[in-house]
Amino acid sequence: MDRVRNSSATESETFQVVVDSATNGSRLTSHASNADEGRFKRENLVLAYKTLGVVFGGLVTSPLYVYPSMPLKSPTEDDYLGIYSIMFWTLTLIGVVKYAGIALKADDQGEGGTFALYSLLCRNMDIGILSSRPSNPNFSLADTMFDEGTEKQSRLAKFFKKNILARRLLLFIAMLGMCMVIGDGILTPAISVLSAIDGVRAPFPSVKSSIVEALSAVVLIILFLLQKFGIFKAISPHYIFRFFWRNGEEGWLLLSGTVLCITGSEAMFADLGHFNRSSIQIAFFCTIYPSLVLTYAGQTAYLIKNLNDHNDGFYKFIPTTIYWPMFVISTLAAIVASQSLISATFSVIKQSVVLDYFPRVKVVHTSPSKEGEVYSPEVNYILMVLCVAVILIFGDGKDIGNAFGVVVSLVMLITTILLTLVMIIIWRTPPVLVALYFSVFFVMEGVYVSAVFTKIAEGGWIPFAISFILAFIMFGWYYGRQRKIEYELTHKITIDRLRLLLSDPSVQRVPGFCFFYTNIQDGLTPILGHYVKNMKSLHQVTMFTTLRYLLVPKVAPHERIVVNKLGLKGVYGCVIQYGYADPLNLEGEDFVSLVTNSLLAHIQGSSGCLPSSDPAIQEEICNLEEARSAGIVHIRGKTRFHVGKSCGWFDKIMLAFYEVLHSNCRSALPALGVPLPQRIEVGMLYEA
Repeated sequence: MDRVRNSSATESETFQVVVDSATNGSRLTSHASNADEGRFKRENLVLAYKTLGVVFGGLVTSPLYVYPSMPLKSPTEDDYLGIYSIMFWTLTLIGVVKYAGIALKADDQGEGGTFALYSLLCRNMDIGILSSRPSNPNFSLADTMFDEGTEKQSRLAKFFKKNILARRLLLFIAMLGMCMVIGDGILTPAISVLSAIDGVRAPFPSVKSSIVEALSAVVLIILFLLQKFGIFKAISPHYIFRFFWRNGEEGWLLLSGTVLCITGSEAMFADLGHFNRSSIQIAFFCTIYPSLVLTYAGQTAYLIKNLNDHNDGFYKFIPTTIYWPMFVISTLAAIVASQSLISATFSVIKQSVVLDYFPRVKVVHTSPSKEGEVYSPEVNYILMVLCVAVILIFGDGKDIGNAFGVVVSLVMLITTILLTLVMIIIWRTPPVLVALYFSVFFVMEGVYVSAVFTKIAEGGWIPFAISFILAFIMFGWYYGRQRKIEYELTHKITIDRLRLLLSDPSVQRVPGFCFFYTNIQDGLTPILGHYVKNMKSLHQVTMFTTLRYLLVPKVAPHERIVVNKLGLKGVYGCVIQYGYADPLNLEGEDFVSLVTNSLLAHIQGSSGCLPSSDPAIQEEICNLEEARSAGIVHIRGKTRFHVGKSCGWFDKIMLAFYEVLHSNCRSALPALGVPLPQRIEVGMLYEA
């Protein structure tokens, strides 16, 4: 999407809000001068430099472990030429064509990755548990994007909208992709650091592998604790055909190691929200791609002359005089690569939390200017334990390499499937081009997947175990949240029902300003009825507040808070709209001030006349100020499921698991900085 209207523009000067996926964000521009263009180019070059470590850290360290991960037996010169040809065309097709050329254009307003693709598809097809429609009918950003997706929907989009099984399959694919990215965040630090530290054994053969594993574990623990703060004739594809013709099944099995040459390419797309399309493309085309082609060419040329050195194909070809500098650089590069995947894992977890697909964890924004730079203490320490466990339990680099190969190939295949859907449903790409793209990349990556699946027993099961645990957590949370939403929608309190409750003479309106949090918009939470019946009171001014996450990365600040009158004296509705890339970092008083100011503006603007000329408006404003001065209170429900004997075994298991997750996750209120003395929790049992 290229442009949206700015409703706050003044008459004296008209601006245009530009949402540019290539620059990841929105900026107010008039007619840009040449100086501005030059500044943007310099900024892109600086960003391109920064991507070398953050985005491409995993990709550039792959030469450390690609050849050692291959089960080569008595390789010949032709074998090495064939392997290099496979790596060259894998880097070219998947790295250059698929990711740098196509995937970067499929951003969700500057955000990338498999989960961003899923939200993009959901919003354009108007499916999923999160609505794509904003509360405010004048909300230009989401309206524009929604209209783009639903206007003349394709047959495939209509099929997904009608078929619940297809929607669940799409959700499963997106969840699997996210779980595999998290698995990547566990395995990348393990294999990168282990492969780099293993270089110490070349000059000192007496060093045992257990010492290398221990040193690697120490490096990783320190890394996590710091979180808080002549060969070119082989380019010809015919060498690939000769390689498979000569080696047959054994050549196919070698693909499980060859696929590691493209590890980290998914980060080009997943880290799009941290940088922009232009900077990533500049860095990849000008430095990363040619450097990798030359590095693998040099390794292969050395191995052709030293056929049996493939178990240490990186350190062996380094001249003795520069061995130790290269060892230090490789270790530092491995740490940077680990950092990039750890950061990507934090971002993925944060996106899934705000979309309500994952239990709430603490998310800290480590940069005041970049929304995507986040850190989660709980996730950080879990990653640290898992990374160290992988190294100490599966110290053999080949086992970790096999596990890594499964992650890499499946993430690539899932991205191909989701990109194909984007081409058909959103881009309306000609069918011939879609078929060409899908057939080339699905077959290519499908062959890689089939090869790595043969290594399931040799370490390939690790990512599946991790993904199964994560998927079970995500599904359990998702299922419980869905059941809660269904109950609340079924037993919601309407305005007429609230009017009836308040008409009871025993119910009093007490002084104060109350924020009453509710999960539903079309009606009020059942907890309200439970509260009024038992407490026999309602505050002088009550604001029913909903935190609503839209299927867009970011919401403009002036469109974030939407307030309206609910038809009863002193009773209002408030919707706080957030995209999944927006931070919930408002302090309690700031939050109250923003909502109060929005409410005052709504009261003054709804009558169409000056506040001073309307006694009713003056009375309403005085009532609001009096209530605020009397005190602020935030009320939220503390609900649990009551699982009766009539429930089936599936509900009993899943809802019990959800209750465990819910009782151990963080509350949504601390994210708004609500002071503890102002918080009230109202308990209620929902009958399952």
